[in-house]
Amino acid sequence: MTHTVRPPSRTFETRNPDWEATVRESFARQGVMTLIGADMGVLAPGHCEIRLPYREDLTQQNGFFHAGITATIVDSAGGYAGLTLMPAGAEVLTVEFKLNLLAPADGEFLLAEGKVLKSGRNLVIARGEVYAIKNGHATHCATMQQTLMTMHGRS
Repeated sequence: MTHTVRPPSRTFETRNPDWEATVRESFARQGVMTLIGADMGVLAPGHCEIRLPYREDLTQQNGFFHAGITATIVDSAGGYAGLTLMPAGAEVLTVEFKLNLLAPADGEFLLAEGKVLKSGRNLVIARGEVYAIKNGHATHCATMQQTLMTMHGRS
């Protein structure tokens, strides 16, 4: 008999009743997201999506999205997924992340998804995935694991 191990579906409790407004306002204050033209999409407790349309000035020498741009949006997606679970008045700061580039980021836009794996009082562990969307086809181009820190009392 073959057994398949499936991770349980994760549901998170928020600690900030205004978590969505807090996250969207923080995103709007991020100058780098404005600079590169990124938009926040789906947002749920423990989950955040960021979309980035293709622009030539965001590419490397072969015309693919630059790895630094890919890292920027997935770092923010994971960070904002974490912020959805932090208490009111808290802010989020990335402590570290590891990014694996799986395929060239060649597409009309990138979609970064951040998901919380574990949310603690001070540290949050998140995972991020980036997909390059081209002609309606998604190519998984990067994966990230990240540690976030809850910054209390900085507002």
